[in-house]
Amino acid sequence: MLLGTVLVLVLLGSAGPASAHAALRGADPGDGSVVKSAPRHVTLTFTESVALLDDSFRIYSPDNHRVPLDEPEHADDRSDTARIGLPDGLDEGTYTVAWRVVSADSHPASGAFTFSIGKPSPTAPVAPADPAEHPITTSLYDTGRYLAYIAAALLIGTVAFAALCRPPDTAPLRAPLVTGWWTLLTSTAVLLVLRAPYENGTSPATAFDLAAFTGVLTERPGIALLTRLALLVVAAAVLVCLPRLSRLRRDRGGSDGRTSPARLTAGTVLAVALALTWASAEHASAGIQVPVAMTSSVLHLLAMACWLGGLTALLIVLFRADTPPPVATVTRFSRLAFVSVVVLVVTGVYQSWRGLGSWAALTDSSYGTTLAVKLVMTVALLLAAGLSRRLTLGLAAAASPAEKETETETEKETETETETETRVVEKGEAVERAAAAVRGRVPELVVSAPSDRAPSTAPAPPARDDGAPDSPSPAPSPAPSPAPPSVPTSSVPTSSVPTSSVPDESPLDRYRRALRFSVLVEALVAVVVLLVTTVLTGTLPARAEAEAAAAGPAPVAGLPAATVVTIPYSLDVPGGKGSVQITLDPGRVGENGIQAVAFDPAGALDSVPELRLSFTLAEKDIGPIDAGLTDRGGYWATSDLNLPLPGTWTMKATIRVSEVDQVTESHPLRIDP
Repeated sequence: MLLGTVLVLVLLGSAGPASAHAALRGADPGDGSVVKSAPRHVTLTFTESVALLDDSFRIYSPDNHRVPLDEPEHADDRSDTARIGLPDGLDEGTYTVAWRVVSADSHPASGAFTFSIGKPSPTAPVAPADPAEHPITTSLYDTGRYLAYIAAALLIGTVAFAALCRPPDTAPLRAPLVTGWWTLLTSTAVLLVLRAPYENGTSPATAFDLAAFTGVLTERPGIALLTRLALLVVAAAVLVCLPRLSRLRRDRGGSDGRTSPARLTAGTVLAVALALTWASAEHASAGIQVPVAMTSSVLHLLAMACWLGGLTALLIVLFRADTPPPVATVTRFSRLAFVSVVVLVVTGVYQSWRGLGSWAALTDSSYGTTLAVKLVMTVALLLAAGLSRRLTLGLAAAASPAEKETETETEKETETETETETRVVEKGEAVERAAAAVRGRVPELVVSAPSDRAPSTAPAPPARDDGAPDSPSPAPSPAPSPAPPSVPTSSVPTSSVPTSSVPDESPLDRYRRALRFSVLVEALVAVVVLLVTTVLTGTLPARAEAEAAAAGPAPVAGLPAATVVTIPYSLDVPGGKGSVQITLDPGRVGENGIQAVAFDPAGALDSVPELRLSFTLAEKDIGPIDAGLTDRGGYWATSDLNLPLPGTWTMKATIRVSEVDQVTESHPLRIDP
């Protein structure tokens, strides 16, 4: 876990802005559009459902003042839209709209665009820098998400390993169980506290804003985190009660080492409910085929937890148990891991198809690149798992018949302490009765040497003169004679073979040592896979990205969008470098308006003594047509340029920078019908 935390702090802490999962499909008015009169609303449409913030819209007037707005809302009760009402009496000019929403999979999305009322302004107002993310808040939040994934795998996987693989010594599993529970509880609480700063792109200090925190509790991500906390409390109560129930069942003689169906059902329900807190607030909750996607996400998370969390539990048992785990335990986990891998492959293929949308996206998008890295690491994990499975089969084959018999006996019904004591008492009474019978039939055997000693040649002690019956001599018995050298070695019990005659390491021990190493490698690779998975959940799916690009600009209320062209110029004289931004409204056949603004090399507004524009359509032998620009006090404009035919026109701009210096630049311009 320490390695994973370091990796996530290095990689996520230095990463660029995370891509949100809701992409803007279109806007009304559209980006760069010019409307004849002030619209009543600004409406945005997204590729998936979004949640609105109190500050979802910021609109700036042509003089760069913030426009007072109403509360944002969804348009026509559609969850994939955001709409804000505009006040009456808006002036002509260009307005800048800055927006910020939260996608259905809990990631914030933001952006900005401009539209104009009547005619564009010489310069559009510049909105303040959008708080797309706060680096410290984002790093803490992403680290919390990563630790939550690890903790869920550790908690669910350890419980599954203990219940399904049934190791005889479960004491070492208490540490990962408690660690997983506390880590998941702490990381979830941190995520809940940081949710408002993460959505608003502010510092962690704003987490103490009670109003923002209360608002989070009414949103889907906040509800999911709050539900997860409640489930963890229930899980803690269940885990505390389970040992007591197990002891009670053993006292009643009903324990056979297996987990009861009722407890398996309760554990499964809790695990599925925990997995749903992720599925309901991430990828699966938005996009296509949501019910199927959420089912796949839950199965994927549970399979990951059973495999990787169970792998950690097996590793701890291999290294920390008082006795090595029996072959049966390792074999059961091998079967559990195989089923988990099959589920992971099936659900992973479906989720990859759902997120990519096309094969080309595997290399042409950030989501595809990250997914490719995950696939490579998953293949490495499967190779390590395959080696562990081979070692498990070798371990089972190398187990001695005696060990197999012992393991079989451990799976039978355990005897209670009362039954054991009863058998001891009954055995002792039987021995006493047998001894009494022997004394009655052969009195002289009472004082004779035990049958397992070598025959003694010493004469029997004389009878007592007082006529009392013979009794055993109180004198201590002589030490047993060592076995004569002629006794064959094979007749000595195996347990008495000297240690020096046993090989240094048996094949079984060698398999166990190799299995420990392979499982350790498998666990380390699994940490990296979880890290890449966390990064993948913070990347815009390629399907949503392609959908937003294919949708193009939304239909615009009012005039068609204007055509904007920037022409750079350069003269080897002081003040002879800069650029001219030319806006044709609407940039189509017929009457057009033109606004032209000059900028210096630093991007600041510049004034030029003269600016002329002409248009030529060479293929139709039309032109040059002079635009007739006039100085409007800081910019050059005209409202009556007539372009009669569609085609690719040549626009020539002549810029005079002094009394004697000027330059002419050309630029092709496509005019549509």
